[in-house]
Amino acid sequence: MEEAAIREGAFAMPRTSPSYPAGPYRFTGREYLTIEYRTEAAKLRDLVPEPLTPLGETARFQFVRIADGTGFGVYHGAAQVIPVRLPGGEAGGYVHAMYLDAHAPIAGGRELWGFPQKLARPALAVERDTLVGRLDFGPLPVAVGSMGFKHRALPGGAAAAMLAEPGVLLKIIPHVDGTPRICELVRFTLTDVTVRGAWSSPATLQFMPHALAPVAELPVLELRGATHVIADVTLALGTVLHDYLEAEDGA
Repeated sequence: MEEAAIREGAFAMPRTSPSYPAGPYRFTGREYLTIEYRTEAAKLRDLVPEPLTPLGETARFQFVRIADGTGFGVYHGAAQVIPVRLPGGEAGGYVHAMYLDAHAPIAGGRELWGFPQKLARPALAVERDTLVGRLDFGPLPVAVGSMGFKHRALPGGAAAAMLAEPGVLLKIIPHVDGTPRICELVRFTLTDVTVRGAWSSPATLQFMPHALAPVAELPVLELRGATHVIADVTLALGTVLHDYLEAEDGA
């Protein structure tokens, strides 16, 4: 294989049979259960990487069902997101933890953007009159959320604005000697957002301690609200917000 051909096709691993196609990626009928809650401010300060700063004392836990994702198919996810202030004053969400049940989106998410994804068993389903989100890591339950099904409709514009909020990831790729080759904050957005429906309802959220899925490190002190949103979105490719290795070289 010639060097030029290697470089031209070097968008994913493995080179001869990539785990996912080239982006951007369109998702149709993506379904979110998002529960916002108050947690310990000191824990947030410990977990949010500089130069980001936490916005208040809140965190969000999401259960997601992906029914139709370009190149990724059907899968489920769960994520813990911390509202933050970006350099320059923009508000966004720092993705602290994420769990998926399929290899292709785990590989793509980690390699391209730096999503902190691990293999687990998230789920989101309607059980009679209740929308239920679950996250199991191995045989053990880690998180359970519940919400009344479609109690109060929300304006589509408000839901679209929530989905369009920028996200931030801490991307780390090691060198062959174990030192960091890439260590940076990546900014990403969801674009071309079409909201199919959005609702709010009474909700609950519980975490169970787990050594390798430590979402309970941000305990639920008070529920602040919950939303159920179904939307079509495009996950755009990201941009580098802050490069820790360049900052170190310039110090």
